[in-house]
Amino acid sequence: MQYYEMSYGLNIEMHKQAEIVKRLNGICAQVLPYLSQEHQQQVLGAIERAKQVTAPELNSIIRQQLQAHQLSQLQALALPLTPLPVGLQPPSLPAVSAGTGLLSLSALGSQAHLSKEDKNGHDGDTHQEDDGEKSD
Repeated sequence: MQYYEMSYGLNIEMHKQAEIVKRLNGICAQVLPYLSQEHQQQVLGAIERAKQVTAPELNSIIRQQLQAHQLSQLQALALPLTPLPVGLQPPSLPAVSAGTGLLSLSALGSQAHLSKEDKNGHDGDTHQEDDGEKSD
């Protein structure tokens, strides 16, 4: 029964991710014509690279997010339990960009599948490339 519930939950999550991808593709298709020819080529290249993400790259992203989550939990534990004196601000967590948020959504949908692959002997080594893109 527990396996069925997990399977059902993952299936729902994958459908949600597919819907997100479909909507984001629609947004990209609407915005793309308004870009200059050079920027259109850069965006199309970035979209193609994004479609070619590998399981080890996703594994690496998930590990980084887990480490960041664990770090933020440790920071939360280190916060003082008494009120701060007037004028002092509590330490803030690093800002999360929209791209990171979207990336984390896609990574979460694959997390259970990838952890299963890890147990089967796949390693999480990645070779990250620099996109070489320059913004104006």
